[in-house]
Amino acid sequence: MLKFIGLRLLQGIFVLLAIYAVTFFLVAATPGSPFSSERAIRPEILAQIEAFYGYDKPVLERFWTSLTNVLHGEFGPSAVYANRTVTDIISESFPVSLLLGSMSLVMALVLGIPAGILAAVKRNTWLDYVPMSAAMAGICLPTFVMGPLLALVFGILLRWLPVAGWFGPEFWVLPSLTLGLVYAAYFARLTRGGMLEMLNQDWVRTARAKGVPETTIIWKHCLKGGLIPAITFLGPALAGIISGSFVVETIFQVPGLGQWFVRGALNRDDFLILGLTTLFASLIVVMNLLVDIAQVALNPRLKYE
Repeated sequence: MLKFIGLRLLQGIFVLLAIYAVTFFLVAATPGSPFSSERAIRPEILAQIEAFYGYDKPVLERFWTSLTNVLHGEFGPSAVYANRTVTDIISESFPVSLLLGSMSLVMALVLGIPAGILAAVKRNTWLDYVPMSAAMAGICLPTFVMGPLLALVFGILLRWLPVAGWFGPEFWVLPSLTLGLVYAAYFARLTRGGMLEMLNQDWVRTARAKGVPETTIIWKHCLKGGLIPAITFLGPALAGIISGSFVVETIFQVPGLGQWFVRGALNRDDFLILGLTTLFASLIVVMNLLVDIAQVALNPRLKYE
């Protein structure tokens, strides 16, 4: 197991280095700079600003300096927001995205997995058609449609919940619900597929013929294998949820990481874009490693390779 984890970590490091390099050179090749604006800046002042941020150096030298700083845990200063580093911005916004993502993930698992199990056990009945139809609608309905609809119904018409801000638990419900319902739909579909595959195995029919109770077959023998597709999806889903949805954070004015990624792209804040991209990629690598370990724990036939 330790060998497996070590190899996956080594692979993850190479993946992160590749992502960082590709992002850096794509950003460097983008026309303009963080200091481009409608108001003209005197050439000597612009030269001093570019020298302070290292834009007067060759691209390869900038890349090496930037990579060295990242390896030491420092993403550099924001080129747009004065007196703020990328680390400061991430440390302020990440807890918000983490809280939003955690609540959304719990909601997705609580709604999606039981719905998928129920649909598989009661297949070709209304207990299968109704949740799977809702899941398909959740997959097809984008968050920029679902979010305003939930805000309209629960915030404006019923006046049960606030529709914008992040000031208390009542403000967390609609963003978490919007983000969680989308992933709950995926978990429901994947769980149903995995459970149906297990329930159609020959040994299940043999167990039924021997008189093994249906609840024992489902919960003791089929559940672990049936959850493997959902567990496989859990890694990228968790990273995507925690990093925050740009659309959801914009709709409900949530001060998470998503808004900074949008601002960094619009303002051409190179250091901020690189820092957030590295964070998102690191989350995906770590979560995929945890998912691989969980898969082996659920299915002993798999081996650490």
